[in-house]
Amino acid sequence: MRDDSRTDMGDGASATGRAAMSRRGAIGLGVGAAAAFGLTACGSGSGDSGSGSGSGGDQAEAGKPGKPSRPAKPIGDGSTAYTGKQPNQPEKPRPLEPGETPPQFVVFSWDGAGEVGNGLFPRFLKLAEEHDARMTFFLSGLYLLPESKKRLYRPPNNNVGASDIGYLTDGHIKETLKYVRQAWLEGHEIGTHFNGHFCAGTGTVGNWTPAQWQSEIDQAKSFVTKWRTNTGWNDLPPLPFDYEKELVGGRTPCLLGQDNLLPTAKKLGWRYDASSPGGRQMWPDKKMGIWDLPLQQIPFPGHSFEVLSMDYNILANQSKNSTKAPAHNYPGWRKQATEAYLSGFKRAYESNRAPFYIGNHFEQWNGGIYMDAVEEALKGMAGKKDVRLVSFRQFVDWLDVQKPEVLAKLRGLQVGQQPTGGWKSFLGGASSDSRTDAEKD
Repeated sequence: MRDDSRTDMGDGASATGRAAMSRRGAIGLGVGAAAAFGLTACGSGSGDSGSGSGSGGDQAEAGKPGKPSRPAKPIGDGSTAYTGKQPNQPEKPRPLEPGETPPQFVVFSWDGAGEVGNGLFPRFLKLAEEHDARMTFFLSGLYLLPESKKRLYRPPNNNVGASDIGYLTDGHIKETLKYVRQAWLEGHEIGTHFNGHFCAGTGTVGNWTPAQWQSEIDQAKSFVTKWRTNTGWNDLPPLPFDYEKELVGGRTPCLLGQDNLLPTAKKLGWRYDASSPGGRQMWPDKKMGIWDLPLQQIPFPGHSFEVLSMDYNILANQSKNSTKAPAHNYPGWRKQATEAYLSGFKRAYESNRAPFYIGNHFEQWNGGIYMDAVEEALKGMAGKKDVRLVSFRQFVDWLDVQKPEVLAKLRGLQVGQQPTGGWKSFLGGASSDSRTDAEKD
């Protein structure tokens, strides 16, 4: 029986609901907008901010946790630097053996990834460290551009300097640099959430052409790789990675515009895209040669419909887009959100082992209950047999070494479907062609 109170899965949000959250009023958090199959909004321990100038940053001993593996070699104006292979990575992936049970991959990702003074970026870095988890941070390039320089941003189909998310204060830009730096050194992925987050009107990203996506990506990379030039700050260490090589995937604002993004992403050599507007808990396939990794429909306790695996979508179904609903609702909603994530995890873990993707924002909506929910969910998943908490990049590293016929069999399993005869039987057959997709390419 359909529950008509739902606001996800294509039902959309009303104009009044969308107006309830001001993108600029909630600095760096964005606003939910109706995408084809889901509503989304977009966002925004303690790190060593280090010291130094454009010529370096710290030159710590190789191999120490959270430190570069070699002295920094500045790139461009010194905003970024090559510091060697990324630390704290998992073992080199290998193909599944015949009859082997697939790992249960879980990817926690963060849209925007700006630190706006609420302490959420370091909170979740600390949580990840405590549970040996890696995550993907989809950095909005605009979060490294001072508002005084906003006319450097020329968004497609919008006015110069326009943005539907707020520019950060100088202090918050510095905090964001600090935690992005720490995140990469601790093994997390830095992807992109592009820049101005336009989800409605004539300037929406849903209407952008491949050439306009190219412009947006070029600008996002420029704001990351030229923050020294744009800020004049020479007393902060560089970001310890080559962003041209680091950037292999992203998520579009409000899950809009993937069709026209993909040709550009392919040209740039991206390996995955997380922008598809709603998927199911099944093993992924490629679009235009790029892994398509959509947020997923998961059980929503107390309802007959499912909800998209992102904090804002849960909020939209609980408080109808209000981020400050009456507080007496919070305990029940927190529990419901936590159970939604854990139900989605359990369904995959106990059946087809499809990877599970969770999208978040560094937000404090409804008293911060969604941050508490995702923390409790992660704790409930970590440490279980075969569970790997990884970044999107690490997950596609694994996908790329699997045999095509094994992935094809996995894709044949429906949501919640257990393999016939168990994993040993289901994946026990040998193949006449043992080459991986990468080898065939």
